[in-house]
Amino acid sequence: MSKQRGLRADYAMFVPIATRWMDNDVYGHINNVIYYSWIDSAVARFLTSSGFLHIPTAPVIGLVVETQCRYFAPIAFPDDITCGLRCARAGNTSVRYEVGIFRNEEDEASAEGYLIHVYVDRATQKTPTPLPDALRTALQRITLNPS
Repeated sequence: MSKQRGLRADYAMFVPIATRWMDNDVYGHINNVIYYSWIDSAVARFLTSSGFLHIPTAPVIGLVVETQCRYFAPIAFPDDITCGLRCARAGNTSVRYEVGIFRNEEDEASAEGYLIHVYVDRATQKTPTPLPDALRTALQRITLNPS
């Protein structure tokens, strides 16, 4: 991720999310932990809507092994947000998903983060598993500069 605030054009898929009154902290803005739930929710929405992940029965699942979020501008209830999503890297058994969090209709991200999934066998939840073809196909739709 760059050090500058990302723009909506930097992302390939968008997930709208409404803020809630309870998301605000005592300082009058969204608490930092909520941003991580938005990042996780945007990735989960992509995986389920693409048809790759059927939560109760999927034989291969992604486990989060690393996350980060950088904050640029505050968001507070009753703002609406949109999470922009892109695939930054797809390896043999892992994917780095990057998410831009946009306040209302703003073009610049209020925050940007990422999470890395390592895909594993559901039964063991330990054995790294090569990315299934269905996931690789879905990832192509959210990769801005495929190589």
